[in-house]
Amino acid sequence: MKTLNYILVLLIAFSSTMCNSSKKDNEEIISTETTSKTEKHQYKTLSANDSLKLINHEIEIKGDIEFPLQLTVDSLRKMKVVVIDNFKIMGKNGEIKKEIKTCKGVLLRDILEKAKIKQNGNKDRNFYIVARASDDYKATFSWAEIFNNPTGENTFILFEENGKSIKNGEMIAICKNDIKTGPRHVYWLKSIEVYKVK
Repeated sequence: MKTLNYILVLLIAFSSTMCNSSKKDNEEIISTETTSKTEKHQYKTLSANDSLKLINHEIEIKGDIEFPLQLTVDSLRKMKVVVIDNFKIMGKNGEIKKEIKTCKGVLLRDILEKAKIKQNGNKDRNFYIVARASDDYKATFSWAEIFNNPTGENTFILFEENGKSIKNGEMIAICKNDIKTGPRHVYWLKSIEVYKVK
């Protein structure tokens, strides 16, 4: 009987140790996953040299379009240029990150009309547009936002701020009528990509 009790005590102690060990392993896995996710979403402040490496002298318009384009600041200047006054870049928490007294740009809609999206008739509207930066930051728009919504009148590719060339890339994508303008404010613009929703 004593031997049986002794074996039972050993089994209980062993199972308790295993449970604690398993719990500790799970905590370590969760901790590692959380850390890696946090690291992925943190953006480091770039040095001037690193910023220079991300600058593009042209943006590529590609994807599901009839006429792929390579646009430079000079080619944007030859299009219908819009002047925007008193533009504020608002962060995700509502803080003002930057104020621009005046800037110049071209409507994204005008660029897409020039590139001509590959639509099969008027009812073929299931497309999305990606504004991609050199560091792979992305902002997305739907076809409806650009062509059937006030957003289309407020989404620009900028090439000038306060009478000067843009510092963080030669061209920037912005959406002026977003409540928080920061998330769709794309520095170091590299490409505008059009894709059909599948």
